Amino acid sequence: MTIGIGSHFDSGNIEIVDASDHSAVRLRIRPDNKADFFQWFHFRATGVKGLACRFVIENASEAAYTKGWEGYRVCASYDRETWFRVPTDYDGQRLVFTHTPKVDAMYFAYFPPYPMDRHRSLIARCLQSPRVALEVPGQTVDGDDLDLLVVRDGRGKRAKAACWFVGRQHPGETMAEWWMEGFLDRLLDEQDPVARAVLRAADIYVAPNMNPDGSRRGNLRTNATGANLNREWQAPTAERSPEVYYMRRRMAESGVDFVLDVHGDEALPYAFIATADHVPAVGERERGLVAAYLEALQTANPDFQTKYGYPKPEKATLTMCATYLAETFRCPAMTLEMPFKDNANAPDARNGWTPQRSRMLGAASLAALHAILGDLT
Repeated sequence: MTIGIGSHFDSGNIEIVDASDHSAVRLRIRPDNKADFFQWFHFRATGVKGLACRFVIENASEAAYTKGWEGYRVCASYDRETWFRVPTDYDGQRLVFTHTPKVDAMYFAYFPPYPMDRHRSLIARCLQSPRVALEVPGQTVDGDDLDLLVVRDGRGKRAKAACWFVGRQHPGETMAEWWMEGFLDRLLDEQDPVARAVLRAADIYVAPNMNPDGSRRGNLRTNATGANLNREWQAPTAERSPEVYYMRRRMAESGVDFVLDVHGDEALPYAFIATADHVPAVGERERGLVAAYLEALQTANPDFQTKYGYPKPEKATLTMCATYLAETFRCPAMTLEMPFKDNANAPDARNGWTPQRSRMLGAASLAALHAILGDLT
């Protein structure tokens, strides 16, 4: 029985090989435009009510991070609000997942999407707070606005510290913008004593989505020109990587005393932070602040841990956001990673890692910032 497969919508990505048999729907993931990266997928299946569907992604072994398929389960939703995991298997060549939908249409995705319409709603909601101003440092290649939220306590003067939070340089890492929701919701809660204390000491700069073009196009890692933004920080151009070019120029104006670059990791089933301790300009003060932040975040939210993560690089790659900013501003600069799979230390058999856990980690990250602000300023 032929079913419908569609992805012609915001963040959609799939190619149909053969959908004539619901028990063996053959699919491929489309690579990022002007780049070879791919792993993100997002599509709708229609005419599927009551059918035991079996979907096969045939080019899974050619994806950017094949380790990401090991132990991974596909995300599914009936209403695009509540997502759960479905049985999934990777045989070294193909990713196969199965489900019998209860209604006529169902959505499947690599991780719960964060569409651009929700991004616009997030910006609009934040602007209802008198603490928030919206800046647009520049436009993307496709002509979209690059949104920057500046949050102050209302005293009208610059605080002692400028703290930056950057999300979704890699558009397929949607957990980064779910994290931003949790962080901003707590930061803008006027009844939250932690938020009030943070804003007395710091101005907060938040770029919830650094890559609107790639988000809309359904890319995994790149923008509309095929640039991996997290490798553009040392020498961005307005033509190839305007997102980094304009945001970096704004950082030069404000200064940077702290930065957290928020991402998702395909392979590791943990929430962790990669530090920039190996950067030449970083000294004992910065290392101490980073260590204190890691400890505070682990206390604030046990989903975060410090045992598992990336190996320490021997040489600093200054094309990356955190390392470039650590070197340029001699400040604590970190890259936060969240899993596409689950947290192996606290597994959730039905849901795996979720938008809500991402949001809660965002809220906890504000408490960790509060814990070090006395030493930061």
